[in-house]
This record gives sequence, structure tokens and C-alpha cells, in this order.
Amino acid sequence: MKAIIPVAGAGAKLRPHTYTQPKALIPIAGKTILSFIVDQLHEAGINEFVFIVGYLGEKIQEYVGQTYPHLTTHFVYQNERQGTGHAIELTRNIVGTDEVFVVLGDTICEYDVKEVVDSPFSMLGIKKVDDPRNFGVATISEDGFIEQVVEKPAIPKSNMALVGLYKIKETNFLFECLHHLFTQNIKTQGEYNLTDALDCMIKRGAKFQPFKVKNWFDCGKKETLLESNGILMKKFGGQISEEIKSENSILIPPVSIGTGCVIKNSIIGPNVSIGANTTIQFSTVRDSIIGSYTNLYEVVLDNSLIGSDASVKGLSRSLNIGDNTEIDFG
Repeated sequence: MKAIIPVAGAGAKLRPHTYTQPKALIPIAGKTILSFIVDQLHEAGINEFVFIVGYLGEKIQEYVGQTYPHLTTHFVYQNERQGTGHAIELTRNIVGTDEVFVVLGDTICEYDVKEVVDSPFSMLGIKKVDDPRNFGVATISEDGFIEQVVEKPAIPKSNMALVGLYKIKETNFLFECLHHLFTQNIKTQGEYNLTDALDCMIKRGAKFQPFKVKNWFDCGKKETLLESNGILMKKFGGQISEEIKSENSILIPPVSIGTGCVIKNSIIGPNVSIGANTTIQFSTVRDSIIGSYTNLYEVVLDNSLIGSDASVKGLSRSLNIGDNTEIDFG
């Protein structure tokens, strides 16, 4: 089985951070979003990964090469973003006839990955939501199989949302249906959508079982990313590198602090993730994500998202600051 992870999106809702950093590489709870996904799948026995990259794709490729040299990896460039269906179709020559597990690149979920991988059926991850109109929606028949999937329906037939986890056994069938979308120019909201291909498969006789995820962590925008960071930190605890310098400071767990950081005369935590080689002095930081190679001096931050290579001095407020930024409130 091969894993396919589409990470070609521009991450518009997380700008300014995604101008210089792919969304999948934003730190959360001491890891990157991408690492949460890859580690889950690798622990379940998947060793071959296909990454669909586009905007800032070279950073994804460099990160994967450095972090996962032991895995078999492929990189496919989606230069024109025409939807998830188009993205998956680009992997056809690499996938061949192997089973695939498609995980969207901003999808962190809690579920029994091994059970899904080992299932004799194709499977789609679902979770009940209050308003399913912004998601793919699955309708489940009395026999327990999925009878229809629809992308962002105006009038949903159920409140079971597709969470971005797709285990597909009949890959020949999948690529046939993707080809059908292209030849018939079937689009949803202007894009070739994977959900439409899956519905085509179901209509032609493919069997999909639903599986419910325990938790679904939204990493798509600042507020929900920070909320997800807090939940994951409480669940898994922090990871504090042994290679940090802490002087006259208080760390309130859970916190994650990367290698090479310097923390002086500060209070850090709870629910704070700090990237590598960041310096924080005379500051208080809580419920925030701070990038790498960043310098904070005399600041009080709460519910803030600060990028890498940023410098912030002398303020007290909630911030959303991208990479390579310098701000002095002195």
C-alpha cells in the first residue's frame, strides 16, 4: 500500500505564514502537521509515500528528505491547482495497481490507522458535524456501506462529513472514474473533486465502509490551529529539547521547545510550541505557536501565531505575524 498526501495548496487562510512556509510544515504540538500524518501512517506499516506538491514544494521535499530518509518517497508537482481529483490523477504512473491511502495534507485525526489499513474493504473517514455544507458528505445505507458522497451539498442528506481520509483498494477503478470526470468535464465549484470520483466508483459498484474518527483537528486557520495545538499538547504533553538554555525562567507545561532555543527571564506556557533556535527574553507567552529563528523581547503574548525569522519587541496583545518580520513597539 502506498500513501498519497496532497500538500500543493497555498494555505490562503493561514497567510501571512503560508507566503513563505507551506501549511503542512507549520509547527503544532512539537511537530509539524505533515509529521503527524506521516508518523501515523508509517507506524501502521506504510513505507512508501507520494507527496503532491506545488507552492513552496521544494521546502516540503527538503523537509521530507531530512526527516524521513528511511522512507521511499515520490514527489509529484501539481503546477495548476484544479482540485483534489486532478491532484490524485497525477500519481497514476507511480501508484500503478497498488492500494492507496489518501490523507489530505492538513488532516490530523485520531483513529485506529492499523485497523483501517488492514480492512478488506475500501474505507472513508467520517465525523458527525453540526453544519456539513462546507464538507464532503457521506450517506450511509442500512447495510452499513456508503451509498453516496457529495461535495459541499446545499441541502445535505446527512451530517456525516468526510474528514480527508480515503483508503482505496480498487485503484484501477479510481483512475477510471477520475478519467471520466475529465472527459465529461465534471467539476464541483470549478474543480475536479476527489469526492465526485468516489461517488462515481460507488455508482459503478465499488464498496466503501465508513469509519469514525475520534477527533478531527482543524489546522486550516489561526484560531482553530491554536485550539488544535492546545488540545494536542494536553493529550501528548510537550517535547523540550535537551539542547536549550533556560535562565531564570518558568515553564508551565505542556510546552514544546525546539533545539538551540534560549529562554531568559520569561514565563512560557501552557500550550506553547516553539521552533528551533528561537530566543525569548523578559517575556510571557501562553497558548501560542512561535516559529524557528525568532526573537521575542519584552512581550506578553496570548493566542498568537508568530512565524520564523521574526523579531518582536515590547508589546502585549494577540498577534498573527508571518516569517521574516521585524516589529519594535518600543
